[in-house]
This record gives sequence, structure tokens and C-alpha cells, in this order.
Amino acid sequence: MIIRRATEKDMHGINHLLRQVLMVHHNGRPDLFKANTKKYTDEELKALIRDDTKPIFVGVDEEENVLGYAFCVLENYENDNILTDRKTLYIDDLCVEEYLRGQHVGKQIYEYVISYAREIGCYNVTLNVWECNPGARAFYEKCGLVPYKTGMEIVLNE
Repeated sequence: MIIRRATEKDMHGINHLLRQVLMVHHNGRPDLFKANTKKYTDEELKALIRDDTKPIFVGVDEEENVLGYAFCVLENYENDNILTDRKTLYIDDLCVEEYLRGQHVGKQIYEYVISYAREIGCYNVTLNVWECNPGARAFYEKCGLVPYKTGMEIVLNE
């Protein structure tokens, strides 16, 4: 597998995985997530692919099929009133083709992201994981991530 920055030619494979992620979230929280759609329109995805502050990394096979991805966001905190100056790489989304899960594809993409973050001088790498996705949480814990804040809710219209 080769891991690299995404290009527009990867959009079909990325969109396929975006639909898989959405269905995991829809199945876990149908009160929040719609079915049979994707997170970004094609135009939004094209803009993200070109945005150096929001790099998307893909793992591809020898035929350039997208096996997994990581959507990232570079966050710079400078001269904040309460936060120390630092650069953070936020993993907005990490997905591996369903039939390849458990074969270390995600781990390789994650490690690539960590190396990239180190290379550009980030203090840390952060992400959010939905409680309705225990498989993802277990994966991130295996990678050495630990909670640094917790989001909580009360649903008022049940």
C-alpha cells in the first residue's frame, strides 16, 4: 500500500468510503445522521483536496484503488487568551474499506498521519470518536490515544 495526499482522481474511492462511514453513524445514531448520503458534496471534496490546511491522505493499492483515508485539519493556536501557543493536527475522519478492516490498513494510515504531524512541528494529534462506534474507539486506544475531553448530551425530544 502507498499512502499519499489525495487527488481529484481519488474522489470515487473516497466517496465510497464516506458513504460507509455515514452508515456506521446512521446505524448508531439515526436521530442525528441521515442514511444514503455523504459528508461532502463533490465540489466541497474538490476544495478540501486542494486545501493544504486540510490535508486528506489516502492509502492506495498498486491499481490506485483507495483502501482507506484520513481527513485532517491543521489547527494553529497563537496568542489565545487561555490556550498556550501550539499547532495541532486534528483527524476529522479516518476510514478503511470495510472488507480490509482488521488488516492494519488503518494503523498504517494513522502512523503516516503521526509522522506528517511530527514533520510539520505539531504539538499533538487529536480526534473525536462517537460512542456509537466502539470499534473505532478500540482501534484508537490500540494506537495509544487517550481521552483528553468528553462530550456529553441529553436528548430532549424522545
